[in-house]
Amino acid sequence: MYKKTKQKIKELIDERIFPGASFSFITEGESEDYTWGNAQIIPTVEPLERSLLFDVASLTKVVCTTTVVLQLKETGVINIDAPFKKYYPAFENEKITIRHLLTHTSDIQSYIENREALSKDELIAAYNQVQPGTNIGKKVAYTDTGTILLGFMLEELLGKEVIEIFKERVLQPMNMTESSFLPKDFSKIVPTENHPIRGLIRGQTHDPKAFVLAEHAGNAGLFTNLTDLKKFTAMYLNEGKYQTTRVLEKNTIRSLLDDQTPNQKGHRSLGWDLKEDMSGRSILFHTGYTGTFLLIDPKEKEGFVFLSNRVHPVDKRAEYIEKRDELIEIYLKEKNSKQR
Repeated sequence: MYKKTKQKIKELIDERIFPGASFSFITEGESEDYTWGNAQIIPTVEPLERSLLFDVASLTKVVCTTTVVLQLKETGVINIDAPFKKYYPAFENEKITIRHLLTHTSDIQSYIENREALSKDELIAAYNQVQPGTNIGKKVAYTDTGTILLGFMLEELLGKEVIEIFKERVLQPMNMTESSFLPKDFSKIVPTENHPIRGLIRGQTHDPKAFVLAEHAGNAGLFTNLTDLKKFTAMYLNEGKYQTTRVLEKNTIRSLLDDQTPNQKGHRSLGWDLKEDMSGRSILFHTGYTGTFLLIDPKEKEGFVFLSNRVHPVDKRAEYIEKRDELIEIYLKEKNSKQR
C-alpha cells in the first residue's frame, strides 16, 4: 500500500529532513503502520519506537479544541456566528465571532509586545485585548490566537482548565489512554528542538505560547502517538463515532467538507484546512509545526496519519515544508490510483 509514498518517507529520513517518522495509511477499514528512524540524534542516538509520544503541536487544535467547540455547537450551548465576547466576556472586541476564530478569518492583530517576557496571567490578559483588522471575515490568515482564545472560552463555559476538558471530552471517550498534557515521564517523549535558550526540549511543549499558558493552552500541548491518533481518525471515518461512543454527529462531520469561511471562498472549514484530492473533492487536512499532519477523507473512509520530529535537532522549516508538500502530492496521486 502506497509504495511511492513510503519510498519518499525513506528518502526524507536519509536526507535528514527528519530523524524518524511514525505513520499509518488507513483505507477501507484496514491500515498499514510504520515506525522508522530515530527519536533522537543528540546528545545520543535513540531509535524511534511506536509507543513514544510526539509533541504534535497544532494538531491539538483539531483533535481537541475544535472537537469540543463542535460538541458545544451541536448541543446549542454556542452559536458560532454570535460574537465571541458573548461566551467569553473578558474579551474586549465585539465584532469577532467563533466562526472567524475557527476559520482563521478574524484578521486578528496578534502581535503582543515583549510576549516572551510575560507571565501566564499577563499573556492571558494581553490576548483578551487583541483586535481585528480591516479584513475581518474576508481573508484567511492562519494564527494560533484563535484557538488560544477558544480555549479560554471553553474554560469560561465549562468551569475547568482546558486540558481537563480535553481529557474528559476527547481523550477518554476515544480511549486515547496513551495521550497526555504536561507529561511527567520525559523518557516516553520524542524530543524536539535543541533550542538556543531552552536547550534540548523533551517533554515540554515546543510552542512558546502554549509552553507559558500550560494548562490553559488550546493551540498546542497534546502529546500523542500513532496508536491514539488512529483512534481519533477512525472516529472521523466512522461519521463521528468511536466504536459505540458518539463523539460528533454525522451531519457535523459531513459539514466539515464544506467551505465554512464567511464568504465561502477561503478553502477552510471549522478548525480544518480543506485540501483537494486529484478528483477535486475536499478532504480534511491539518499540520503541526513540529512535523506532524493528518489527512482525512471521510467520504472515501481513508486517512494518512504522519508523525515526525522534524525540528530535532534544528528547526529548518522552509526546507521541511517543501519536502512535506512533495510527500503529500505523491500520496494524493497514489490515493487516486487503483494501483497503489
